[in-house]
Amino acid sequence: MTQTPATRLPIIDTHCDLLVYLTDVPGAATDKAEDIGCSMPRLSEGNVKLQVMAIYCPTEAGSTQYAGLQSKMFKQLAEAENCLTAIKDAAGLNQILQTTDQRVGMVAAIENASGFCEEDEPLEDGFKKLEKIIDECGTILYISFTHHAANRFGGGNNTTQGITTDGRMLLDYLHGRRIAVDLSHTSDALAHDILRHIDVERLDIPLLASHSNFRPVWHHNRNLPDELTQELIRRNGLIGMNFLRAFVNDDDPEALVQHILYGINNGAEDAICFGADYFYTLGSTDISRDPYYFKEHDQASSSYHYILNRLKDLLPEQQVHKLAYQNAARFIERIWS
Repeated sequence: MTQTPATRLPIIDTHCDLLVYLTDVPGAATDKAEDIGCSMPRLSEGNVKLQVMAIYCPTEAGSTQYAGLQSKMFKQLAEAENCLTAIKDAAGLNQILQTTDQRVGMVAAIENASGFCEEDEPLEDGFKKLEKIIDECGTILYISFTHHAANRFGGGNNTTQGITTDGRMLLDYLHGRRIAVDLSHTSDALAHDILRHIDVERLDIPLLASHSNFRPVWHHNRNLPDELTQELIRRNGLIGMNFLRAFVNDDDPEALVQHILYGINNGAEDAICFGADYFYTLGSTDISRDPYYFKEHDQASSSYHYILNRLKDLLPEQQVHKLAYQNAARFIERIWS
């Protein structure tokens, strides 16, 4: 059987912030490769066939308006005559994975539920706003309850707070909706509370960590502890490897390969994928995080295949394919079937 070189494998990535860049930055455009690692030229050159576009907002007054601008941006991109194609079902996913042209599929996700429900508005009104986002985007792949801080649904990754009554009500609302819940920005307490409520109430809700690495490899509260890794594996979830230096290693770019090998060696061979977390960094004033990415990982045009080529002599060929696209494709197809 003819082998597919790692440099030409299709790629699925479960998290980027292109919508935030396009909404926020004056003069932003999808083709400005110098601005962001997930620009259209970068995605096409890297053979990215499905890119999850996060709708992000901080928890503050006006959060739903800010998220609404991004959902409208997603709709505009889907309707424009360019290489971005909104993917809404398993048939569309299979079709885009088989294309040999430069088209890139996209699907939306919500990074922080404050994007559809403000802190002081009725939860029912928030659910109506969520339905509007789903309608504008065609579908939503996953929802993160929080970001770094706490909100009305529970504690973010910089807190120790668990789930709230509204958080439980959100889980009940998502039962059977074919929308996954993302654990990448939860506190450990919130993640465990989400798992517990799903089990007690026997809810049908898929789970993933869209852009998180492994805490035993690099100790950071954005990375998964072993017990949550094992829960995601047990529940047929997905774990997207994050390329941000803060979550990889302060000094060693090769640590990203170690995260991947750690996950595979600990049972995540059918769960691991890419969740690079590319976002606009040129306007940042936080010099402590500079550089945000190691040069080996800083753009979609080369980073995925640099990693895959590093791994092709360390892993079976089939495992390299699983990491590139197959695990993510199977997860998404299972949700949408």
